[in-house]
Amino acid sequence: MAGETRADIAPGMTVAIVLKKDQKSGTLTWGVVKNLLTSAPYHSRGIKVRLEDGQVGRVQIIGEPD
Repeated sequence: MAGETRADIAPGMTVAIVLKKDQKSGTLTWGVVKNLLTSAPYHSRGIKVRLEDGQVGRVQIIGEPD
């Protein structure tokens, strides 16, 4: 599931984000959402979140890694 809609994401969910430094390569970082930083209900590049380990990025995938 893509992470473009804020209503689909909640604290405690496992997601894959792309960090600012990884936007060109598209490298994904997996973690658990601590809080949502985007206030808009939709964002075309993904909702920005902070993970429990403090990393910030835009959600690309919602759910556990395969």
